[in-house]
Amino acid sequence: MGEDSAAREAREVRRSRIEALGFAYAAAPKREVESCNLCGEARFVVLTHRDRYGYPASAHGCTRCGLVFLNPVMTAGAYAAFYAETYRPLVSAYHGRRIDAETIQAEQADYACERGDLLEPFARSLATRTLLDVGGSTGVVAAELSRRFDLRATVLDPSPRELAHASARGLEAIAGLLESWEPGERRFGLVTLCQTVDHLLDLAGALAKVRRMLAADGLLFADIVDFRAAYLRHWSVEEAVKIDHPYSLTDETMTALLQRGGFEVLRRDYAADHLHVSFVCRPCAPQSSGLPAAAAVEALWREVRLVQNAPAPGAGVRP
Repeated sequence: MGEDSAAREAREVRRSRIEALGFAYAAAPKREVESCNLCGEARFVVLTHRDRYGYPASAHGCTRCGLVFLNPVMTAGAYAAFYAETYRPLVSAYHGRRIDAETIQAEQADYACERGDLLEPFARSLATRTLLDVGGSTGVVAAELSRRFDLRATVLDPSPRELAHASARGLEAIAGLLESWEPGERRFGLVTLCQTVDHLLDLAGALAKVRRMLAADGLLFADIVDFRAAYLRHWSVEEAVKIDHPYSLTDETMTALLQRGGFEVLRRDYAADHLHVSFVCRPCAPQSSGLPAAAAVEALWREVRLVQNAPAPGAGVRP
């Protein structure tokens, strides 16, 4: 059997595993996105009609700033149910191995140590000794950072199964989404969005909320899956889009969101996997003019079209 035939067979097996879940994405409640969450414009280009799982998910790009997002996108209620019941089984079906609250903890432990190393020069001197880990899953990362930097940690996550592990670690565990959670007068010295920003439903609103709850001398950590790195790695735009990521961010669009949200980037880190980009930030005055250059946005769309239509580098023909 040739390599192309093997690849086609593997894709068919993967498709069958995903279909067996019975998740009716097309029927899930959704809302139309009328304006860009980054720049507010309403001129979009349609990039994809399906995501990596094969669901009929349409990804749009803002022609002004280059932000890429699902449109229409599932409602907050639909996403809450999705994360509680479907998310981990779907990722397991995609990769062909069990990925759940038990199996992910070893990987999270390695990740936590790496994030601790990155934050080390900044987090030691925090005056406010509290941590909020948004999308904190089983609490592995929060536990490591709280131990390392002597912080009192809170984990916010929509999955009750994963939060049970966080509670077992002695952490404060809160079920919910950042957009709907109300912190009251609470302030945090460190807010982390570890592999979480892409999952948010309102980037600008969420970052504004983080800015308000962050102590004046506090730190924000966030990392993204770089959309460009993903589609260039797979030479497929569809493979870089997935329903669990309402937004597909680039280095440029994330930087602009941080600037406009009132955050100064202290350190940027390109991960060893060549896919993730990390940002360590502190509060500053919002920069309302912070947007990717028009020429960079045009170059992004040209590259997307190249990937959609040209053979992958080194390939004789496109599969």
